Amino acid sequence: MGRLQSFDRTAVVQAARDLFWDRGFDLVSLAGLEDATGLKRSSIYHAFGSKRGLFDAAVEDYQVTVIRPRLRTLTGTGIGRTTLLAYFAELRSAVSALPEDSPRRGCLLVNCAAGLAGHDDLARQVVDDYRSDLTTALQDALRAADSAAGESGPDRAPERARTLASLGLSAMLITRVNATESVALLDTAMDQIRSWFPEEPA
Repeated sequence: MGRLQSFDRTAVVQAARDLFWDRGFDLVSLAGLEDATGLKRSSIYHAFGSKRGLFDAAVEDYQVTVIRPRLRTLTGTGIGRTTLLAYFAELRSAVSALPEDSPRRGCLLVNCAAGLAGHDDLARQVVDDYRSDLTTALQDALRAADSAAGESGPDRAPERARTLASLGLSAMLITRVNATESVALLDTAMDQIRSWFPEEPA
């Protein structure tokens, strides 16, 4: 009969998530995971199969608890200028509120793009799916804002969404090095939205 888990799986995954978020996959050791989670490596292997299995669980937790709630700001009914600004304002608040020594600076997936995803097909797909989901959500909100503003010309949403996604992703990457510049990039994104849509239609 297999051994029963005697630990809080969510707490373990989130402790590992914060370590991967801070240091990246390649720089996290099994000893570091033991210290962060309180589990012995035998228990890590039994529960998750490998360091990579624990990383995959951490990424899934990150998507469920961080990425998807943020993207929900850009989906559903009533999307448009206000929701675009709210999305970037939320990112700005998150960046501004974190102390410099926080392990949760930036974005776990963006950090992963600079490391593991460069040489791992599954990680590359996870990161690119995030980029695609973000760009699609931004496009939908931009099209809704165009419609509310009575715009009927060429579809500018794809190009504008790439601009906004690039600013957001760059901000999440640079915040680990220069939080002030990260905030400036997010401010630039909001200024760009305001220039495209000067005010919310009545």
